Amino acid sequence: MEALEMIKGRRSVRTFAPSGVPHEVIEEIIDAARFSPSWKNTQIVRYQIIEDKKTQQEIAQNCVMGFSYNTKTIAQAPVLVVLSYITGRSGFERDGSYTTSKKEAWEMFDVGIVAQTFCLAAYEKGVGTCIMGIFEEQSVAQAIHLPPDQRVGALIAVGYPDQSPDAQPLPAPKRKEVKQLISYL
Repeated sequence: MEALEMIKGRRSVRTFAPSGVPHEVIEEIIDAARFSPSWKNTQIVRYQIIEDKKTQQEIAQNCVMGFSYNTKTIAQAPVLVVLSYITGRSGFERDGSYTTSKKEAWEMFDVGIVAQTFCLAAYEKGVGTCIMGIFEEQSVAQAIHLPPDQRVGALIAVGYPDQSPDAQPLPAPKRKEVKQLISYL
């Protein structure tokens, strides 16, 4: 699949087939995502793969701030990936000072790059994904026993898209025209 085709064709998938995703496929997706650029090549992002339905239900019911779309998506996804990141590296100098006025915002920038790369690699393998940002960070961290030097950056529901006859096709969402987004100086 060509890169532009992937970028334009990938959609957020919220309805999955009940079958799981083999570990080798998840590892192939992560193998691609690990090539994502990061601040000074710090590679701070880590992948917590949640297949345990009890943990997924806890996150779906107690950690998404009552946002029903995330509750439904997580509850029926075969896999939930929690993208976490090691703090205090991206955007920092070795002495702990900030490198730029963006300060630690580079941490989430790195998570975003990885999330997009992960989702594109999954799409290329026929695996659907949905990046979710509405969650209570501390609750998720406690549910998965995240080490204290890491923070939760994003949740990604993962699974094969529902291909049942009544499944709705995923049309392209409306996008702004290039002329609305660009400025030449």
